[in-house]
Amino acid sequence: MSRALLVIDVQNEYFTGALPITHPAGHLEQILATMDVAQEGDVPTVVVQHHFEDTSMPFFQKDSTEWQLHADVAERPRDLLIQKTLPGSFTGTPLAEWLEQREVDTVTIAGYMTHMCCDTTARQAVHRGLKVEFLSDATGTLPLSNTAGDVTAEVLHRSILCAQQMLLSEVLDVETWKQRL
Repeated sequence: MSRALLVIDVQNEYFTGALPITHPAGHLEQILATMDVAQEGDVPTVVVQHHFEDTSMPFFQKDSTEWQLHADVAERPRDLLIQKTLPGSFTGTPLAEWLEQREVDTVTIAGYMTHMCCDTTARQAVHRGLKVEFLSDATGTLPLSNTAGDVTAEVLHRSILCAQQMLLSEVLDVETWKQRL
């Protein structure tokens, strides 16, 4: 098995901006732990950074403070930095080609938001024939309230994990993942 760690959208927007991640507790520490373990275990790490091309969007505006990677992620080693403009990390990026060149057959998903960019990227990976490990405690989300309804961060996170485990990904915690390396 040849794996790569995908660290998706760990940007200031989720800490000091409009979209504070609230669940699960300790999500950032777990993401950083996966990056450190990946570095020690020679697992290539891809850091993904989102921005909106539409300047009327109230968040993820390129070159803003909130758009910047969280300092603890930015200072850690990475093998590739990808800029994306849509939820899926494969869409309009060199990710698929980069993984193919390295004969990666498994991607490990960490980052934000569980229900949007992490979920979309995991689904795209499965559609490309890759195995997916989805880290339950190194992904995170926030509560949602819109015209479709209201959902807590905990329920939303758990729902996506259950859906991923059903047919798409293997959902596991960081400690279990570490033991595999």
